[in-house]
Amino acid sequence: MAEESSEPRIVTESGLEARVAHIVEPTVSGLGYRLVRIKLSAMNGQTLQVMAERPDGTMTVEDCERLSRDLSPALDVDDPIDGAYHLEVSSPGIDRPLVRRSDFERYAGHVAKVELIRPANGRKRFRGALAGLEGDAARIAVDKPVDGETTVLLPLADIAEAKLVLTDELIRETLAAEKHAAAATDEDPNNTDADPASAH
Repeated sequence: MAEESSEPRIVTESGLEARVAHIVEPTVSGLGYRLVRIKLSAMNGQTLQVMAERPDGTMTVEDCERLSRDLSPALDVDDPIDGAYHLEVSSPGIDRPLVRRSDFERYAGHVAKVELIRPANGRKRFRGALAGLEGDAARIAVDKPVDGETTVLLPLADIAEAKLVLTDELIRETLAAEKHAAAATDEDPNNTDADPASAH
């Protein structure tokens, strides 16, 4: 589990968002979660969204609240953002971003949209079913053939953004996984909602 949670992201932020990621990632991983994405937006004045998950891909409301409590002091110390902002800790959602090598393997068979930094096969945008990895490239069975090819290899280093597309199959699989995770948590005798370590 520790190895999975420490797997580096291949799709990362730039500028101020990268600085915020550098500040929050030690706290996120220290609590056993994985950072998915940092996003600053003009919502509600200014909103800092920290998207995170457990190594198994799940994230409960309680997880988000716990992480929010622990991230606030870390952000207050470094204070990377000018002016007031609203901190929002969330799960990746069903149509989640793909940011690690393992994401491309875990969601093989599901449809994704991928945008590249530089063109491959004369294009920057691709949509198709993920078909795992080949070396340092993601294999995608594209919706529309590219130069006659139905499968393309996209270098992981060139991916600017990748996210799953909401499909009925993806929704069914995600709900089944969440149900399984909830059942496993309920069966855990050590599971308690109270977390004294994160109280301030």
